[in-house]
Amino acid sequence: MTKPQPKLLQHIEELLQDAAHQDSPLREPLAQLYQHHLEQQEKLERLITIADGYQQSAHEDLHLTREQLEQQIRRQQKLSRIADRYQALLRERNLALRAASSVDPLTGLANRRRLNEQLEQWHATAERHQRALTLAMLDIDRFKSVNDSFGHGTGDKALELLAGGLQESLRASDICGRWGGEEFLLLLPETSLDQATPLMERLCQHLRQLQIPVDDDRHIALTASVGVAEHRLGEAIDATVKRADKALMEAKRQGRDRWSAAPA
Repeated sequence: MTKPQPKLLQHIEELLQDAAHQDSPLREPLAQLYQHHLEQQEKLERLITIADGYQQSAHEDLHLTREQLEQQIRRQQKLSRIADRYQALLRERNLALRAASSVDPLTGLANRRRLNEQLEQWHATAERHQRALTLAMLDIDRFKSVNDSFGHGTGDKALELLAGGLQESLRASDICGRWGGEEFLLLLPETSLDQATPLMERLCQHLRQLQIPVDDDRHIALTASVGVAEHRLGEAIDATVKRADKALMEAKRQGRDRWSAAPA
């Protein structure tokens, strides 16, 4: 025996080994019972060993499973962070694309698409709340001759400086944008034709003072013609734009470098 035996088992083993009891009729059944006990004890120890091994294996499997689960959780969290950053980048890109699609690349002003969107919004507000809305169509005088005489680089510079002059002359609530070519559209919300008059005078005066560089020693001056129309309640916004454009043609017929108002 490798383990200390209880006193009863030790006593039985001593009796079986004692020569004085070799002829006892009880010796053989006692020897069988003792052997059966030893065999059962050996089986029990094997079962305990197997159970201990299984428990150890189960513990190791559980530990491995826990580690794998934690790795998956960390991986999922990392993927979630990457996805969040990707979504944020997509939102930023979409905003940038939307902004780019609304801005004229040369002048930095609103492009025609943005102007049309704003026209629809302000037209709806003017109709719903019966508020004033005035539009001004501006065209650079004899712009083709600038391109023909000095090149398109000078023409582009003229458009850039004109755009800056428009922004400096208008109020924060106004919007100006490039309608196309050398034409610009000004949107003056909550502004009547009478209220727009001093603004148009100031705008034309400011544009007359612009100096467009041709080279290091030469500059040219530009003028612009402007047509102004106050929106009529119930009128389609396209009709208001057409009246402003018609007033612009009238300003050119009158000699350019001036503004003209469409009939109210």
